[in-house]
Amino acid sequence: MFSKSSSNPTTPQTPSPGTPAPGPQTAATPSPSLSLSPQPETTRVTAPRQRGASLIAPDMTLEGNITGGGEIQIDGVIKGDVRVEHVTVGDGGAVEGGIYAEAVEVRGKVSGSITAKQVRLYGACHVDGDITHEQLAMETGAFFQGRSLRLQRQAAPRPEPTAPREPSLNAKTAPAAQA
Repeated sequence: MFSKSSSNPTTPQTPSPGTPAPGPQTAATPSPSLSLSPQPETTRVTAPRQRGASLIAPDMTLEGNITGGGEIQIDGVIKGDVRVEHVTVGDGGAVEGGIYAEAVEVRGKVSGSITAKQVRLYGACHVDGDITHEQLAMETGAFFQGRSLRLQRQAAPRPEPTAPREPSLNAKTAPAAQA
């Protein structure tokens, strides 16, 4: 069953029964496109890390706040606030709390406020709460009860205009007043 390999490198090893014999395809030779020598740091290129969306499945109920980067697809129920870059509430999904994101798409139900740059309400959605947004799109049939508030970005403070300075009067340069 087990065979002990020989410690003499010049002796050819016979493969165990059921083990394929090494051939030209299984040899450990580097491919011509790969280089085993170290490369300078400036020539290494790394591919951008792609993140997939997190999924809350239809049979899941989460109680608590969710915070993070990336994307989340909510097909289950979340009882708490959601703070993620991109939020999608699916047809059967529900959020009982606030949503704070860059972009929000709602097909299901949201009971709470939504604050995002871009908000899209699809035809079968039900939103009960205020929406603070830069862009809001609603399809026919979408239910929305609350206030629509335009998100105002804080403008950079403007420098106050400076008036030309008048020369200050010193006792040395000002003529003495005679009484």
